[in-house]
Amino acid sequence: MAEGAAAAVGAGPDVNTAGNPTEVAMAYLQDETDGDIANLNLGELDLTTDEFILDEVDVHIQANLEDDLVKEALKTGVDLRQYSKQVEAELQRIEQASIKDYIKESQNIALLHNQITACDSILERMEGMLSGFQSDLSSISSEIQTLQQQSVSMNVRLKNRQAVRSHLSQLVDELVVPGAMISTILDTPVTEQEFLEQLHELNNKINFAKELSFRETLACSDIQDIVDRLKLKAVSKIREFILQKIYSFRKPMTNYQIPQNTLLKYRFFYQFLLANERTVAKEIRDEYVDTMSKIYYSYFKSYSSRLLKVQYEEVADKDDLMGVEDTAKKGFFSKPSLKSRNTIFTVGQRGAILSPAELEGPILVPHTAQRGDSRYPYETLFRSQHYALLDNGCREFLFLSDFFMVAGNSALDLFNSIMGKTLSMFLKSMSTYVSDCYDSIAVFLCIHIILRFRAITAKRNIPALDKYWEAVLELLWPRFELILEMNIHSIRNTDPQKLGVLDTRPHYITRRYAEFSSAIVSINQTFPNERTNTLLGQLQVEVENFVLKMAAEFPSRRDQLIFLINNYDMMLSVLMERAADDSKEVEGFQQLLLARTQEFIEEILSPPFGGMIAFVKEAEALMEKGQLDRLKNEEARITHLVRGFSGTWKQSVEAMSQDVMRSFTNFKNGTSIIQGALTQLIQYYHGFHKVLNQPTFRSLAVRSELINLHHLMVEVKKHKPNF
Repeated sequence: MAEGAAAAVGAGPDVNTAGNPTEVAMAYLQDETDGDIANLNLGELDLTTDEFILDEVDVHIQANLEDDLVKEALKTGVDLRQYSKQVEAELQRIEQASIKDYIKESQNIALLHNQITACDSILERMEGMLSGFQSDLSSISSEIQTLQQQSVSMNVRLKNRQAVRSHLSQLVDELVVPGAMISTILDTPVTEQEFLEQLHELNNKINFAKELSFRETLACSDIQDIVDRLKLKAVSKIREFILQKIYSFRKPMTNYQIPQNTLLKYRFFYQFLLANERTVAKEIRDEYVDTMSKIYYSYFKSYSSRLLKVQYEEVADKDDLMGVEDTAKKGFFSKPSLKSRNTIFTVGQRGAILSPAELEGPILVPHTAQRGDSRYPYETLFRSQHYALLDNGCREFLFLSDFFMVAGNSALDLFNSIMGKTLSMFLKSMSTYVSDCYDSIAVFLCIHIILRFRAITAKRNIPALDKYWEAVLELLWPRFELILEMNIHSIRNTDPQKLGVLDTRPHYITRRYAEFSSAIVSINQTFPNERTNTLLGQLQVEVENFVLKMAAEFPSRRDQLIFLINNYDMMLSVLMERAADDSKEVEGFQQLLLARTQEFIEEILSPPFGGMIAFVKEAEALMEKGQLDRLKNEEARITHLVRGFSGTWKQSVEAMSQDVMRSFTNFKNGTSIIQGALTQLIQYYHGFHKVLNQPTFRSLAVRSELINLHHLMVEVKKHKPNF
């Protein structure tokens, strides 16, 4: 009931003061009663309204009939009017009880009312405060927006000032000339590191001042005077230093590489001059070119002339050709004891000059060689001279490119202005020598020295000497070809009848050819040249023709074959020592030697065994045609052949072996020929057996006298020479 009273308070009349609790309760009860009566109003069931609908009344009645109390009343048969009065009486009783409860709780209700009133006042004050806060917050928000706008504006101004400050500070730093720079440029030696550092700074300030002058910056005029004076002082000191180093090159016995290395340490000096005082830079460059040109020319001229003093005194002349006979003149070839005789057509140890160890070895020192009474062939002097040129030329080109900051054609032009006079002197001297040179091996070695030196400079990426190498080769190649053609003509024009007594041993002209050809082929294998191969092919043809012409001078075919085999074998042996096994020269002489050897074997087998060989060849030819019966009546001939072979073959083989070994200078070749002859003999005798086993000859009694083929092979092996 108390809770119901409290709920009712919220809907009660407005009471301003806390009066008598009983009166307050009565007032609330009156209101509640009126409300209950109002709630019992049947306005909703107004029967006078035009909108009344019977269906709705039925629904309402039906709903009331569903009530539990109505159902109970109807079920017990209670009088509704009486029941209504009971209900009303009950309601009044309950109302009275409720009024008593309200009166009983009147104190609490009044207290609750006062508290609610107090709360309302507090909430009202709170509402006022919050309204004030809201207005304050709106004003603060506007202030924050204002501050934010001011902050953005200040930030932009700060960034602008910082940007301006950085540019201005850089400008000021570049413009200001520190006292340390002035004192260093004026007083410090140019070789000090501090001077070099300050020179870099001065160069930067000069470039910056030029840039500002293009922009017409007024502040530039404040420092222009001091910068110009410092530049003049620096240029003066640098000029004096570099010229002093260049002049030091001119002192006798000076190793100019040392001052060159010093200049490279201060390469920025020339860069500074080139950027700020081109006149002085040109003066220094011209002075360097003039000085080094004279130094190189003097050095190489002196060195070349001293080298020629240690060259062999005996050199080949125009009569020292391959086809010239030994008895044709009194001179070079008539003195076998001369040390340099074999060097004309024999490479010997001269080819070692092309090995990497000697090719890039130390250069010759002429006065040391003279004291030791040493003498050298021309190619050794040529190698020493040109290796000195290569070494100095490469170093000079690198120095010029680095110190004078040139590249490409500019570097080549500068190099030629220094080395051009020296190179011209080399070419002139070489042209004079080559025009009177008949030592083809020396010329060919010089060609290959140049080819290898050209490869070295290409590997070092130094193009400075490329044109010189080409000019040298243009001098040497035609001379080599001319000498080779002279030798070809000398062999072609040789008269065999003027060469003295005939001898089946290898001829000295073929030996010259073999030595010369093997030397050229072995050297040419590293840098093949088709023109050389063509000339060697022509020379080989002439030598083959010469050998045939010489062989034709012998009366017997046997001696002709011995001469041919000895010469072919000798040339092949010499060639195989140096040339590759698959070279044209080796293959050509191998075929010639094989053909003449086979012919010689037939030639030496013919006297003792010619009858049997002829019979075998005749019988085999008839067998192929199926006409072997034509030899049916040759029993006497066959008997003579069988018995003749059985009785004399051992003596014939022994005599043949001794004759072969006497005829050939190369024991190995003689042994090979004997083995070939015995093998061919066994093959012929095997063919003889095969023919006599044919039906045509099976009835011959002499067949039993044939030597067993296996036994013959065993016996023949006993006659095989061992060397």
